[in-house]
Amino acid sequence: MTVEELFPYLIRNRDELIKQMRNGSYEPQPVRRVEIPKPDGSKRKLGVPTVSDRLVQQAILQVMERIFDPTFSDNSFGFRPNRSAHDAMKRAKMYYEEGYRYVVDLDLKSYFDTVNHDKLMHGVEQQIKDKIVLRLIRKFLRSGVLINGTVVPTEKGVPQGGNLSPILGNIYLDPLDKELERRGHKFVRYADDCNIYVKSRKAGERVMKSITVFLEKKLKLTVNHDKTKVGSPTKLKFLGFCLHTTWQGVGFRPHQKSKKSFERKLKQLTKRSQSSNIREIIKEINKVTTGWINYYGISYMKSYIHHLDEWLRRRIRQIIWKRWKKIRTKYKSLVQLNVPKQKAWEWANTRKGYWRIACSYILHRAITNKILEQTGLKNLTCLFERAHLNY
Repeated sequence: MTVEELFPYLIRNRDELIKQMRNGSYEPQPVRRVEIPKPDGSKRKLGVPTVSDRLVQQAILQVMERIFDPTFSDNSFGFRPNRSAHDAMKRAKMYYEEGYRYVVDLDLKSYFDTVNHDKLMHGVEQQIKDKIVLRLIRKFLRSGVLINGTVVPTEKGVPQGGNLSPILGNIYLDPLDKELERRGHKFVRYADDCNIYVKSRKAGERVMKSITVFLEKKLKLTVNHDKTKVGSPTKLKFLGFCLHTTWQGVGFRPHQKSKKSFERKLKQLTKRSQSSNIREIIKEINKVTTGWINYYGISYMKSYIHHLDEWLRRRIRQIIWKRWKKIRTKYKSLVQLNVPKQKAWEWANTRKGYWRIACSYILHRAITNKILEQTGLKNLTCLFERAHLNY
């Protein structure tokens, strides 16, 4: 069933659906397995529920959120109303300014795939007493996964991709938040990403050791010992950012890995061998750059954005130059773009490479920044300045 087909389905089956939910006979369908690549080369496993199951999950979520959200820690920011990754980073910045210059960066291995169902349901039962609802939530947890037409049972884990997954993930990690608060630690948690701020490396090593024991013994989770480390918040990545100290004070910058990932995506979109229409290519570029800058716009990165803007325009000029192919096409195109005929003929016959030509004076004069903007390309510097002003 598609999303568009849901409303007609509800008109026909509304009463039956409500009846099934009330008497406890509603049976969720297995989720569909989808794998998306992660920057480190591994794959993130998603479980996409059917449209009707998503509707039911959303109905449960809207009630659960009002019950559970007020009980969550003030240092938990992931998937909560009126809280964002930017708020989490601002809290991290506040701790750094208070003198907490070291961080314990906790990494949980396959967190959503290893959640213990019994422990999770115990947490849910602390606030919800309705047995029909509790049974329904457990049914969603154990509904199975559809992989290549075969249903695989789910004995543990919360399938990422469902409406209930974020709040169930927060409920499961709430004991960690309460334990950190009980110990008096400064920390920031965003879903399964947790940073604990301390004043010395020695304190960080001690906290890392004791919290690892708590997570593995009490919550039955697996701590990734290779990736869990103690270091400086100015170097370790958290939510794609690092803290950054300047003469203006403490701010943010995108982590080097976040930049490299962004550049790889743009490189893929601007491959000169692709056959898409240039306007379609620019449209896709705009989607990626707008989203990235809106997220990382709180950072200090004016010079980086300026260089990226120039590099991106050069990549597009390279695509256009390659597509002109023949000498006569290059000549005619340059003349149409107000390049003198003699110069146009001279450059149409050049044997220099595409990338070198893309940076040449003649192509800059022909395909100006203004022409690229008229074709639809967004100016990254302007985008960044607008995003930065909003913060």
